Amino acid sequence: MESTKPLIIAAMFVELGHFALILAFAVAMVQATVPLVGAQRGWRAWMAVAEPAATAQFLLILAAFAALTHAFVGSDFSLRLVTLNSHTDKPLLYKFSGVWGNHEGSMLLWVLILSLFGACAAWFGKGLPTALRARALAVQSAIAVAFIGFILFTSNPFLRLELPPLNGQDLNPLLQDPGLALHPPFLYLGYVGLSMTFSLAVAALIEGRVSAAWGRWVRPWALAAWMFLTIGIALGSWWAYYELGWGGFWFWDPVENASFMPWLIATALLHSAIVVEKREALKSWTVLLAILAFGFSLIGTFIVRSGVLTSVHAFASDPTRGVFILAILGVFTGGALALYAARAGTMEATGVFSTVSRESAVVLNNVLLSVACFVVFIGTVWPLVAEMLFDRKLSVGAPYFNAAFTPFMVALAMVLPIGAILPWKRARLGRSIRRLWGIAALALAVGALAWTVQTGRAALGPVGLALGVWLVFGALAELLVRAGRGSPGSRARRLAMLPRADWGKALAHAGLGVALLGIAGLMAWEVEDIRAVRLGESYGVGGYTITLNDVRSVPGPNYRAVQADLSVTRNGRTLARLRPEKRVYPVAGMPTTEAAIDSGSFRDVYVVIGDAQIGGGWAIRTHVKPFANWIWTGAAIMALGGGLSLTDRRHRVAGGARGASSGAVGTT
Repeated sequence: MESTKPLIIAAMFVELGHFALILAFAVAMVQATVPLVGAQRGWRAWMAVAEPAATAQFLLILAAFAALTHAFVGSDFSLRLVTLNSHTDKPLLYKFSGVWGNHEGSMLLWVLILSLFGACAAWFGKGLPTALRARALAVQSAIAVAFIGFILFTSNPFLRLELPPLNGQDLNPLLQDPGLALHPPFLYLGYVGLSMTFSLAVAALIEGRVSAAWGRWVRPWALAAWMFLTIGIALGSWWAYYELGWGGFWFWDPVENASFMPWLIATALLHSAIVVEKREALKSWTVLLAILAFGFSLIGTFIVRSGVLTSVHAFASDPTRGVFILAILGVFTGGALALYAARAGTMEATGVFSTVSRESAVVLNNVLLSVACFVVFIGTVWPLVAEMLFDRKLSVGAPYFNAAFTPFMVALAMVLPIGAILPWKRARLGRSIRRLWGIAALALAVGALAWTVQTGRAALGPVGLALGVWLVFGALAELLVRAGRGSPGSRARRLAMLPRADWGKALAHAGLGVALLGIAGLMAWEVEDIRAVRLGESYGVGGYTITLNDVRSVPGPNYRAVQADLSVTRNGRTLARLRPEKRVYPVAGMPTTEAAIDSGSFRDVYVVIGDAQIGGGWAIRTHVKPFANWIWTGAAIMALGGGLSLTDRRHRVAGGARGASSGAVGTT
């Protein structure tokens, strides 16, 4: 009897989790309807249902997620999902990440984060107009109804096996990595965070009113989603760099693009919401961006889960799931756009501005980002459309994206420092850019130096280097402009007193410059070498000498590996010992490649071991990658800037609400 107690307890947890998810579905339906009717009729008691319902929905989904996590950690193989995606010998970290390392569990994480954002809006939105808050929470819950229904009817994570096996089939070995354990949660926080800006946009459209208070409220949600999406994309890029063994950081894979497109629109949304808040302009455009940002998140969900493509990132699923997600995409995005078309005329801008002004710079910023997103969208979906409609297999790869996307990013980098220092409403271009002449000269000098030093190379490196310097020092110039004139001491004091949002914006712009430096340097000046190397043999790559000392078999917790031991020297001095591996996971029957990287401030030495060669020796691929770490350092600085802006009291979630507490969202 005692031996069956753990099994009974585990079964009880699973059933309670399943019941909690069903109950959350019922609560979500109540939250999606009752507050909406109450807001339409002016019934405060009905509108008040939204807040406790949002909290209850979050707690119930959290209980379901906790039950699924308990099943994975406890290796409960009576659960079909655990059997397919776990194994007793798997390290504990990957038992946790196995919860969302599959379609069903990741969708449960998706709705958990969705309900968390709804609950946060209920907890911190007390100062918003009652009707607007009720409508926004109802729209947020309507999204939850759709996705909880999708889980329960097509992707239930709590399905049982009649005859549980003694062990599981293990998690995909490529997903057994710390970087990928963190990548999906951050990515979902970004994807799903945009649902809150969508809900606020739809709520404002239903009311037919948008004002500065709405812009103040929507900005923190957009900023939080953008920050998490930045971290998630960077983690995925970093994982691909060191785990997949091919040495790149971005492949323009459709699933990579699926996260990049909402990031581009969210970046545009962040900037346009500032204009709504500051100048009561671009209202209609900002609402449209809020709809499109979440719409692209839903498109990404469809691409990953519909089974229309096969990718290391994708959950290849049956067509029924794809049709369900396509229906959700059509209802919410299509419905919101139809409502937008009906209400757009009621959102006339009251603020006016001249052709040369910060508002115009934001418009140009938004146009460049939106067109760049459209370019990525065309390249991503056209092969799918061609295959479905014309039965033609097409491949749109890096050459298309690099040629079509890069010019818009170059233009954006060129205008960003100028636009950031322009005054609102009306500006004199010559007077404003006078402060940037020195930085422009420095950027051109750095680019010219890089062009002179390199031989027989393209202009990518020098141009990228110049633009990176322009962005980094342009962000510094923006802060100095905010500090005003006067003695160094008085300017330093004013700098210290600047709002955190100003510091955060400058950090984000500088981070973009650092990332651009890294991307340009790596793509322009990377050195690659592939050869067969015998034990004890040395070879040179990019000024470094690599020696293969040994190759041996090493055991892992749930894999076997062949590990090489290589020395990296320069000018006779040993810099590092690198140990790349080729692993085989017996349960999954799948090999993986583990690169060994000697990371430095200005370069990475990147080594991968291949197969044993017939004539003797081992295949070794070596890269020297200039400025590689600058890519992820820049992304981290950008995310830090977003986080710092969120701590500004004017941009905190409650801060926006206080600004709106005096009345309804203003009539235009």
